[in-house]
Amino acid sequence: MSVNVAMARYGTTQAVEEERRMQAGPWSALLIDGALRDIRYRDVEVIRSVAFVVRDKDWGTCRPMPTGIAIDENEREFRIRYRARCANPDGHALSYDLSIVCDAGGALSFDASVTAHDAFLTARCGFCVLHPVDGVAGASARVEHGDGTREASAFAQLIDPWQPFMDIRSIEHDLACGFTVRCAFTGDVFEMEDQRNWSDASFKTYSRPLALPWPYTLDAGVTENQSVTLRVDAGNDARDSSSAARNERVTITLDTAQDAFETMPALGVAIAAGEIDDALAHLDLLEELAPRQLTLSFDPTSGHGVRELERFAELQRRSRIDAVLEYALPGVDEPCAELDALSVMIEAATLRIVGIVVSPSVHRQSNPPGSISPPCPPLDEVYRAARRAFPALRIGGGMLSYFTELNRKRPPLELVDWTTHATCPIVHAADDRSVMQTLEAIPHIARSCRALIGEQAYAIGPVSIGMRQNPYGSRVMPNPNGERIAMASFDPRQTALFGAAWLAGYAAALEGARVETFTLGALTGERGLADVADGVKRYPMFAVARALAAMAGWNRIAAVSNDRAGIACVAARNAQGQMRVVIANLTGKPRELRLEFRNVDASFEALLIDEEGARETEIDTPRPILLRPYACMIST
Repeated sequence: MSVNVAMARYGTTQAVEEERRMQAGPWSALLIDGALRDIRYRDVEVIRSVAFVVRDKDWGTCRPMPTGIAIDENEREFRIRYRARCANPDGHALSYDLSIVCDAGGALSFDASVTAHDAFLTARCGFCVLHPVDGVAGASARVEHGDGTREASAFAQLIDPWQPFMDIRSIEHDLACGFTVRCAFTGDVFEMEDQRNWSDASFKTYSRPLALPWPYTLDAGVTENQSVTLRVDAGNDARDSSSAARNERVTITLDTAQDAFETMPALGVAIAAGEIDDALAHLDLLEELAPRQLTLSFDPTSGHGVRELERFAELQRRSRIDAVLEYALPGVDEPCAELDALSVMIEAATLRIVGIVVSPSVHRQSNPPGSISPPCPPLDEVYRAARRAFPALRIGGGMLSYFTELNRKRPPLELVDWTTHATCPIVHAADDRSVMQTLEAIPHIARSCRALIGEQAYAIGPVSIGMRQNPYGSRVMPNPNGERIAMASFDPRQTALFGAAWLAGYAAALEGARVETFTLGALTGERGLADVADGVKRYPMFAVARALAAMAGWNRIAAVSNDRAGIACVAARNAQGQMRVVIANLTGKPRELRLEFRNVDASFEALLIDEEGARETEIDTPRPILLRPYACMIST
């Protein structure tokens, strides 16, 4: 891949991780960076990933440096062996030896032996097993605990705020095709968390328990061992599970005669205090985007005061866009005192807002199981004080961080007008496959949030690939070389075709969620839509965002597709019958699709954005459409 193509697709020249498909009888898996991904049995994904993971004290990933990789493969088995070395930010190191053995007629097993060379501070060190969500959420399960007792249960349909299964020696679940999948663990106490909370499309089994103190220290010179063993019982009644259709042409069907089932959300854009000057200097960019809402981030714990509110007021007046204030309640004084003081400052700054999101500042930090929550005023007291201080405004509740915390710290719904939360796709992993797979979790988040809030207004955002703030550690991760790094504030794919496709996929995944406002991470800067450091460079994501902004309030048209994970489609029409369509290739391979319309003219003009640039083209839908990797097509 040339430098220009890599930059166009990913915004970085960092090499895409190499994949090797391993096969032994009915088993297959992708070997990527020392881990097995997309583990299949008779071509059914049974486990999403098994990896040996080392985290630093802030939950950042310590990258392994494997050496001596040996791979043996034949029709009946494959074997993989290597040694890897990791270092944490303090410069302390550990090494582990890992072996993977797959027997075509039996099990797929993983064994690791890890030794710390120094006293090694870590938040986690061990195997992580990811179960996929599709076909697993709601499936029956049996758990064997460390004391030998057994528990009959099921994987949750709605997202579980806490660990669904604890003290796991083994767990097995049943798939619709008739398979029974079993995972067994040794070497530590394992438990499971529902990673859909963080928009990961998986259930994760890991060690050690979060109820134990973290970070913790691995003693120098001490060796620890772990193992994971996977087995699949296909049974005599298992149905044919081959996926012959996985690589067939994608077909998307749009029926414009159907009754409208929801309207498209208003598009918002977040403006942080440090981004006001750039926004004011590029009001034409804001006008071109045409969002329905500015989300103004105000955080007194970061030193924000009247000056920032005055600058927000200037931006709101000059842009003439409705504004909502995000307020991180400090919690130093009584809520009524802090909110009354905020009301006085807003009036003094002549800031005109249509709503305010109030959320305690301490709720931006995660409180995992076993941790002690910092002092926080009762939420009903917070929102009653907000009502008194701002009687004429809509009051938003929820989280300035992610759905995880909303799921654990739920606002009193009777005291708020809408509920909100953000998401970030690089909390746990930052490879291309994992980031795109987070889109599979968005419908689960939306359904789970709807179960919490009922018919109340629902907003999502700010969202971006890069992380705005780290709820799980003391910092976001630095990324000076523009690489794929989990928990980094800047992700280079935000600037590239990948980011545009991801945004289109996110909007498509919100189908059925009845979201009122969908807010993007920023207009400019690390999590924005354009680079204004030297002139104005609009990222490919800008074109998708502009199209979504234009569709606000239109009736969404349901898109029926045979490959939602590979091709995203967002379609809507307005009261005059005008239709707009956004389609994106979510994969790193060229894809061919056929677009079928019912009850509408089958040809239209479109803006095609791919590695060759942006250009107008005519789409004649009886003919197949070829989309290059991460290409986007927007009807004009």
